Amino acid sequence: MTAMLTAALIPAYNEDRFIGSVVLKAKRYVDLVVVVDDGSHDDTAALAEAAGAFVIRQANVGKAGAVNAGLEYLREQHPAAVILLDGDGQHDARDIPLLLRPVLEGAVDLVVGSRFLGVESNTPKWRVAGQQALTVATNLASGVALTDSQNGFRALSSKALDSMHFRTNGFSIESEMQFLVKQHALTVAEVPITVNYDEKPKRNPFGQGLQVLNGLLRMVGQNRPLLFFSVPGLIILIAGLLLAIAVVDRYYQSEKLATGTAIISMTLCVIGSLTIFTGVILHTIRAYLSGHNE
Repeated sequence: MTAMLTAALIPAYNEDRFIGSVVLKAKRYVDLVVVVDDGSHDDTAALAEAAGAFVIRQANVGKAGAVNAGLEYLREQHPAAVILLDGDGQHDARDIPLLLRPVLEGAVDLVVGSRFLGVESNTPKWRVAGQQALTVATNLASGVALTDSQNGFRALSSKALDSMHFRTNGFSIESEMQFLVKQHALTVAEVPITVNYDEKPKRNPFGQGLQVLNGLLRMVGQNRPLLFFSVPGLIILIAGLLLAIAVVDRYYQSEKLATGTAIISMTLCVIGSLTIFTGVILHTIRAYLSGHNE
Protein backbone atom coordinates (compact mmCIF):
# COMPACT_ATOMS: atom_id res chain seq x y z
CA MET A 1 0.00 0.00 0.00
CA THR A 2 1.20 3.50 -0.75
CA ALA A 3 2.29 5.62 2.20
CA MET A 4 -0.26 8.26 1.24
CA LEU A 5 -3.25 5.93 1.10
CA THR A 6 -6.43 7.69 2.18
CA ALA A 7 -9.56 5.85 3.26
CA ALA A 8 -13.14 6.57 4.25
CA LEU A 9 -14.95 4.55 6.91
CA ILE A 10 -18.75 4.49 6.87
CA PRO A 11 -20.69 2.66 9.61
CA ALA A 12 -24.15 1.85 8.25
CA TYR A 13 -27.39 0.33 9.50
CA ASN A 14 -30.34 0.05 7.09
CA GLU A 15 -29.07 2.81 4.80
CA ASP A 16 -29.82 1.30 1.38
CA ARG A 17 -31.55 4.52 0.29
CA PHE A 18 -28.33 6.50 0.55
CA ILE A 19 -25.30 4.22 0.90
CA GLY A 20 -24.64 3.79 -2.82
CA SER A 21 -24.43 7.51 -3.52
CA VAL A 22 -22.43 8.15 -0.33
CA VAL A 23 -19.84 5.57 -1.39
CA LEU A 24 -19.62 6.86 -4.97
CA LYS A 25 -19.18 10.45 -3.81
CA ALA A 26 -16.56 9.52 -1.19
CA LYS A 27 -14.56 7.55 -3.80
CA ARG A 28 -13.86 10.78 -5.65
CA TYR A 29 -11.65 11.96 -2.78
CA VAL A 30 -10.15 8.83 -1.17
CA ASP A 31 -8.40 5.68 -2.36
CA LEU A 32 -10.42 3.19 -0.33
CA VAL A 33 -13.97 3.21 1.02
CA VAL A 34 -14.84 0.77 3.82
CA VAL A 35 -18.47 0.23 4.83
CA VAL A 36 -19.28 -1.65 8.02
CA ASP A 37 -22.76 -3.13 7.66
CA ASP A 38 -23.96 -3.30 11.26
CA GLY A 39 -26.52 -6.08 10.88
CA SER A 40 -28.77 -4.29 8.38
CA HIS A 41 -32.04 -5.92 7.31
CA ASP A 42 -32.08 -4.22 3.90
CA ASP A 43 -29.71 -4.10 0.91
CA THR A 44 -27.12 -1.81 2.51
CA ALA A 45 -24.22 -4.25 2.14
CA ALA A 46 -25.03 -5.29 -1.43
CA LEU A 47 -25.45 -1.72 -2.67
CA ALA A 48 -22.27 -0.55 -0.92
CA GLU A 49 -20.37 -3.38 -2.56
CA ALA A 50 -21.87 -2.60 -5.96
CA ALA A 51 -20.76 1.03 -5.56
CA GLY A 52 -17.17 -0.11 -5.02
CA ALA A 53 -16.79 -0.23 -1.23
CA PHE A 54 -15.04 -2.92 0.75
CA VAL A 55 -17.82 -4.20 3.02
CA ILE A 56 -17.46 -5.70 6.49
CA ARG A 57 -20.59 -7.54 7.59
CA GLN A 58 -21.33 -8.08 11.27
CA ALA A 59 -24.19 -8.57 13.72
CA ASN A 60 -25.82 -5.41 15.02
CA VAL A 61 -23.67 -4.08 17.86
CA GLY A 62 -24.16 -0.32 17.49
CA LYS A 63 -22.18 2.51 15.93
CA ALA A 64 -19.18 2.25 18.25
CA GLY A 65 -18.78 -1.46 17.53
CA ALA A 66 -19.09 -0.84 13.80
CA VAL A 67 -16.44 1.89 13.88
CA ASN A 68 -14.14 -0.31 15.97
CA ALA A 69 -14.44 -3.10 13.38
CA GLY A 70 -13.68 -0.71 10.53
CA LEU A 71 -10.71 0.88 12.27
CA GLU A 72 -9.28 -2.54 13.10
CA TYR A 73 -9.34 -3.46 9.41
CA LEU A 74 -7.87 -0.11 8.36
CA ARG A 75 -4.92 -0.42 10.73
CA GLU A 76 -3.79 -3.36 8.62
CA GLN A 77 -3.87 -1.13 5.52
CA HIS A 78 -1.64 1.57 7.11
CA PRO A 79 -3.42 4.60 5.63
CA ALA A 80 -2.00 8.11 6.00
CA ALA A 81 -5.47 9.42 6.88
CA VAL A 82 -8.96 8.07 7.50
CA ILE A 83 -12.23 9.92 7.01
CA LEU A 84 -15.21 9.01 9.22
CA LEU A 85 -18.62 9.90 7.84
CA ASP A 86 -22.22 8.78 8.21
CA GLY A 87 -24.04 6.62 5.70
CA ASP A 88 -27.29 8.61 5.61
CA GLY A 89 -26.14 11.31 3.19
CA GLN A 90 -26.07 14.14 5.76
CA HIS A 91 -22.38 14.83 5.21
CA ASP A 92 -21.23 16.49 2.00
CA ALA A 93 -18.39 14.48 0.42
CA ARG A 94 -17.07 17.68 -1.16
CA ASP A 95 -15.88 18.67 2.34
CA ILE A 96 -13.59 15.62 2.55
CA PRO A 97 -10.51 17.46 1.17
CA LEU A 98 -10.99 20.18 3.81
CA LEU A 99 -10.77 17.59 6.58
CA LEU A 100 -7.95 15.60 4.99
CA ARG A 101 -5.62 18.50 4.23
CA PRO A 102 -4.44 19.33 7.81
CA VAL A 103 -3.87 15.64 8.54
CA LEU A 104 -1.95 14.93 5.34
CA GLU A 105 0.17 18.04 5.92
CA GLY A 106 1.07 16.69 9.36
CA ALA A 107 -0.42 19.69 11.15
CA VAL A 108 -2.81 17.79 13.46
CA ASP A 109 -3.85 14.27 14.43
CA LEU A 110 -7.62 14.77 14.33
CA VAL A 111 -9.79 17.14 12.30
CA VAL A 112 -13.43 17.56 13.31
CA GLY A 113 -16.06 19.00 11.00
CA SER A 114 -18.08 21.74 12.68
CA ARG A 115 -21.57 22.93 11.77
CA PHE A 116 -21.06 26.07 13.85
CA LEU A 117 -17.94 27.71 12.43
CA GLY A 118 -19.33 30.52 10.33
CA VAL A 119 -21.14 28.35 7.79
CA GLU A 120 -24.87 28.91 7.47
CA SER A 121 -26.57 25.65 8.43
CA ASN A 122 -30.07 24.28 7.99
CA THR A 123 -29.77 22.45 11.31
CA PRO A 124 -33.11 22.80 13.17
CA LYS A 125 -32.82 25.18 16.12
CA TRP A 126 -34.01 22.58 18.63
CA ARG A 127 -31.25 20.25 17.47
CA VAL A 128 -28.68 23.04 17.70
CA ALA A 129 -29.70 23.64 21.34
CA GLY A 130 -29.33 19.95 22.20
CA GLN A 131 -26.02 19.61 20.38
CA GLN A 132 -24.58 22.70 22.04
CA ALA A 133 -25.62 21.43 25.49
CA LEU A 134 -23.88 18.11 24.85
CA THR A 135 -20.85 19.95 23.46
CA VAL A 136 -20.49 22.07 26.61
CA ALA A 137 -20.83 18.99 28.83
CA THR A 138 -18.32 16.99 26.76
CA ASN A 139 -15.82 19.86 26.65
CA LEU A 140 -15.93 20.34 30.42
CA ALA A 141 -15.70 16.61 31.14
CA SER A 142 -12.93 15.77 28.65
CA GLY A 143 -10.82 18.90 28.93
CA VAL A 144 -10.78 19.26 25.11
CA ALA A 145 -12.65 22.23 23.64
CA LEU A 146 -14.64 21.86 20.40
CA THR A 147 -17.51 23.81 18.92
CA ASP A 148 -19.31 20.70 17.64
CA SER A 149 -18.47 17.66 19.75
CA GLN A 150 -21.24 15.43 18.34
CA ASN A 151 -20.36 15.71 14.65
CA GLY A 152 -19.31 12.36 13.19
CA PHE A 153 -17.55 13.84 10.13
CA ARG A 154 -13.85 13.55 11.07
CA ALA A 155 -10.37 12.87 9.72
CA LEU A 156 -7.82 10.78 11.63
CA SER A 157 -4.07 10.62 11.18
CA SER A 158 -2.24 7.30 11.45
CA LYS A 159 -1.35 8.20 15.05
CA ALA A 160 -4.99 8.91 15.90
CA LEU A 161 -6.03 5.71 14.12
CA ASP A 162 -3.76 3.68 16.40
CA SER A 163 -5.16 5.46 19.49
CA MET A 164 -8.88 5.06 18.79
CA HIS A 165 -10.18 1.97 20.61
CA PHE A 166 -13.70 2.67 21.80
CA ARG A 167 -15.20 1.08 24.90
CA THR A 168 -18.53 2.87 24.74
CA ASN A 169 -21.67 1.61 23.01
CA GLY A 170 -24.08 3.38 20.69
CA PHE A 171 -23.78 7.05 19.78
CA SER A 172 -21.45 8.45 22.46
CA ILE A 173 -18.43 7.55 20.33
CA GLU A 174 -17.75 11.18 19.39
CA SER A 175 -17.66 12.18 23.06
CA GLU A 176 -15.31 9.31 23.89
CA MET A 177 -13.03 10.46 21.09
CA GLN A 178 -12.41 13.71 23.00
CA PHE A 179 -11.37 11.74 26.08
CA LEU A 180 -8.98 9.70 23.92
CA VAL A 181 -7.56 12.90 22.41
CA LYS A 182 -6.74 14.10 25.92
CA GLN A 183 -5.45 10.71 27.06
CA HIS A 184 -3.07 10.25 24.12
CA ALA A 185 -2.08 13.93 23.82
CA LEU A 186 -3.36 14.19 20.25
CA THR A 187 -3.62 17.49 18.43
CA VAL A 188 -7.03 18.53 17.13
CA ALA A 189 -8.48 21.17 14.84
CA GLU A 190 -11.90 22.00 13.41
CA VAL A 191 -12.99 23.01 9.92
CA PRO A 192 -16.40 24.35 8.86
CA ILE A 193 -18.67 21.90 7.02
CA THR A 194 -22.22 21.83 5.69
CA VAL A 195 -24.85 19.27 6.70
CA ASN A 196 -28.02 18.20 4.93
CA TYR A 197 -31.07 17.75 7.17
CA ASP A 198 -33.67 17.42 4.41
CA GLU A 199 -34.49 13.86 5.49
CA LYS A 200 -36.25 13.18 8.76
CA PRO A 201 -34.06 11.47 11.38
CA LYS A 202 -34.41 7.69 11.58
CA ARG A 203 -33.96 7.71 15.35
CA ASN A 204 -35.59 9.79 18.05
CA PRO A 205 -33.11 12.68 18.58
CA PHE A 206 -34.20 13.05 22.21
CA GLY A 207 -33.58 9.38 22.95
CA GLN A 208 -30.26 9.52 21.10
CA GLY A 209 -29.26 12.58 23.13
CA LEU A 210 -30.04 10.77 26.38
CA GLN A 211 -27.94 7.83 25.18
CA VAL A 212 -25.02 10.17 24.50
CA LEU A 213 -25.45 11.82 27.91
CA ASN A 214 -25.54 8.43 29.64
CA GLY A 215 -22.35 7.39 27.85
CA LEU A 216 -20.73 10.71 28.74
CA LEU A 217 -21.49 10.28 32.45
CA ARG A 218 -20.04 6.78 32.35
CA MET A 219 -16.85 8.06 30.70
CA VAL A 220 -16.49 10.85 33.27
CA GLY A 221 -16.76 8.25 36.03
CA GLN A 222 -14.07 6.13 34.38
CA ASN A 223 -11.69 8.87 33.26
CA ARG A 224 -12.19 11.69 35.77
CA PRO A 225 -13.32 10.12 39.06
CA LEU A 226 -12.36 13.21 41.07
CA LEU A 227 -14.78 15.30 39.01
CA PHE A 228 -17.48 12.62 38.94
CA PHE A 229 -17.39 11.66 42.63
CA SER A 230 -15.50 14.20 44.70
CA VAL A 231 -17.13 17.38 43.38
CA PRO A 232 -20.72 16.16 44.01
CA GLY A 233 -19.50 14.70 47.30
CA LEU A 234 -18.11 18.09 48.35
CA ILE A 235 -21.45 19.75 47.49
CA ILE A 236 -23.33 17.15 49.57
CA LEU A 237 -20.90 17.58 52.48
CA ILE A 238 -21.27 21.37 52.42
CA ALA A 239 -25.08 21.00 52.42
CA GLY A 240 -24.81 18.70 55.44
CA LEU A 241 -22.56 21.14 57.29
CA LEU A 242 -24.90 24.05 56.58
CA LEU A 243 -27.80 22.05 58.00
CA ALA A 244 -25.66 21.21 61.03
CA ILE A 245 -24.98 24.92 61.60
CA ALA A 246 -28.73 25.58 61.37
CA VAL A 247 -29.42 22.84 63.93
CA VAL A 248 -26.85 24.26 66.37
CA ASP A 249 -28.12 27.81 65.88
CA ARG A 250 -31.71 26.76 66.54
CA TYR A 251 -30.66 24.87 69.68
CA TYR A 252 -28.88 27.92 71.10
CA GLN A 253 -31.93 30.10 70.42
CA SER A 254 -34.67 27.76 71.66
CA GLU A 255 -32.81 24.99 73.51
CA LYS A 256 -34.71 22.51 71.35
CA LEU A 257 -32.94 19.99 69.18
CA ALA A 258 -34.28 19.67 65.61
CA THR A 259 -33.88 15.90 65.57
CA GLY A 260 -35.07 15.33 62.00
CA THR A 261 -32.84 18.02 60.56
CA ALA A 262 -29.90 16.75 62.62
CA ILE A 263 -30.34 13.23 61.23
CA ILE A 264 -30.51 14.57 57.68
CA SER A 265 -27.39 16.66 58.32
CA MET A 266 -25.41 13.69 59.62
CA THR A 267 -26.56 11.52 56.72
CA LEU A 268 -25.48 14.13 54.17
CA CYS A 269 -22.10 14.58 55.86
CA VAL A 270 -21.46 10.82 55.86
CA ILE A 271 -22.55 10.39 52.22
CA GLY A 272 -20.55 13.43 51.11
CA SER A 273 -17.40 12.27 52.92
CA LEU A 274 -17.66 8.74 51.53
CA THR A 275 -18.22 10.07 48.01
CA ILE A 276 -15.17 12.36 48.27
CA PHE A 277 -12.97 9.52 49.48
CA THR A 278 -14.31 7.26 46.70
CA GLY A 279 -13.24 9.81 44.10
CA VAL A 280 -9.79 10.22 45.67
CA ILE A 281 -9.25 6.45 45.89
CA LEU A 282 -10.40 5.81 42.30
CA HIS A 283 -8.24 8.70 41.06
CA THR A 284 -5.20 7.23 42.84
CA ILE A 285 -5.88 3.75 41.44
CA ARG A 286 -6.32 5.12 37.92
CA ALA A 287 -3.08 7.12 38.16
CA TYR A 288 -1.25 4.02 39.44
CA LEU A 289 -2.58 1.82 36.63
CA SER A 290 -1.84 4.48 34.00
CA GLY A 291 1.75 4.70 35.21
CA HIS A 292 2.18 0.93 34.94
CA ASN A 293 0.63 0.82 31.47
CA GLU A 294 3.03 3.38 30.01
